[in-house]
Amino acid sequence: MKKLKIKKYVLPVFVMTICLITVFVTAVTSNLKKETKDLLHLNYVSNTIISKEQAVINTTTKLISPYTDQTVKIGKSYYDYKGNQEEQENSIIYHENTYIQNSGVDFIHENQFDVISVLDGTVINVREDELLGKIVEIQHNNDYISVYQSLSEIKVKKGDTISQGHIIGKSGVNTLDKSLGNHLHFELYIGGQIVNPINYLNKEVQSKVE
Repeated sequence: MKKLKIKKYVLPVFVMTICLITVFVTAVTSNLKKETKDLLHLNYVSNTIISKEQAVINTTTKLISPYTDQTVKIGKSYYDYKGNQEEQENSIIYHENTYIQNSGVDFIHENQFDVISVLDGTVINVREDELLGKIVEIQHNNDYISVYQSLSEIKVKKGDTISQGHIIGKSGVNTLDKSLGNHLHFELYIGGQIVNPINYLNKEVQSKVE
């Protein structure tokens, strides 16, 4: 059998090739590890961008009744122009030979009861009227204004910021409608227009918070 002989120049070339391959593989592996590490630390969305965004959130708050005593009843309803004749007749105030359409709802009870704010707000007016008694007006969000008349006591002052359910006074009597006895006359305005409070009490009021 004839023996194969490796030529002298082949061995160095082979060794050099092996070295080059080793260097190349090492370089590629090192580069892949670096890219992988960079990807793991990559921030796709920065905290700075998120913190500057202000989302618009819809929140709902329920407009509560202006009293806490559950035995309080309606003594006289709001005069509704679209109501039937019987409802309208029961919503008329008779004072000094004059018939007046009721602009709110009168809540009655044989005993004095606490009167509370139906929503968070700011007291914009506190006064006393010869016919209507002591009065408190509160400005709320969404252009709501609530008015509390025929109070015997007032426990807030103009400019006060109050929370929903805050006691603002006590029920009482007034000169305009003595037949009701102890009561609260409650009115509600939305966008400057007077509305029937019964359509809004214990209903959700939607507001936007930016």
